[in-house]
Amino acid sequence: MNSIRVLLGDDHRIVREGLKQVLADPANGAPEIEVVAEAATGPQVLTQVAELQSQPGKLHLVLLDIALPERDGLDVLQALRQAWPQLPVLMLSTYPERQYAVRCIQLGASGYLNKGADPLDMVAAVRKVAGGGLYVTPSTAEALAAAAGQAAGKTGVQALSHREHQVFRLLIAGHAVSEIGAQLNLAANTVSTYRARILEKTGTRNDVELALYAQQHTKPGVPGV
Repeated sequence: MNSIRVLLGDDHRIVREGLKQVLADPANGAPEIEVVAEAATGPQVLTQVAELQSQPGKLHLVLLDIALPERDGLDVLQALRQAWPQLPVLMLSTYPERQYAVRCIQLGASGYLNKGADPLDMVAAVRKVAGGGLYVTPSTAEALAAAAGQAAGKTGVQALSHREHQVFRLLIAGHAVSEIGAQLNLAANTVSTYRARILEKTGTRNDVELALYAQQHTKPGVPGV
């Protein structure tokens, strides 16, 4: 049985330990899956991957959280796709699938998995993605179909670019422009420009209206947010 060498990128140690336990649990029947490295930040993920890919026993899969510090998972995903296009990435998140699965797959992920997924589903996802497949749940498939149907006339959150979406998420989480700039390594005036574009595309006038907009448009039934 061929091994599946996995790098686990998540900033919470308790989550990493839990995921390792799930993958190592004999009850889940996945003796070939081995977590060979861990990383707690975006830059650490990229450094670890570079080191491991230079060794004989290369990585087969990266399990990557979206909400990583210093450089978020979506940014890291894009960097991985550019540097190692053949390395599969399975995104992990606590966000509902319909909010982020489409965006992750559009950016090159091989699948999207909620951290609360059944252990057997997690093992199945790891195996499929490591084998070169695409792991898509029925919910994600519906969201992808809806996104494809809306592609010609994107509005609101659907119309946001990757960077705008990053700023959007941080704005609705209550972060100030200066904090967002520090986290994304952007100048404050650049963040302000993105903020202005976001307000225009969402039809809102300020951060309060934007937060209310987000509450109304990030429900499980709304795809692609």
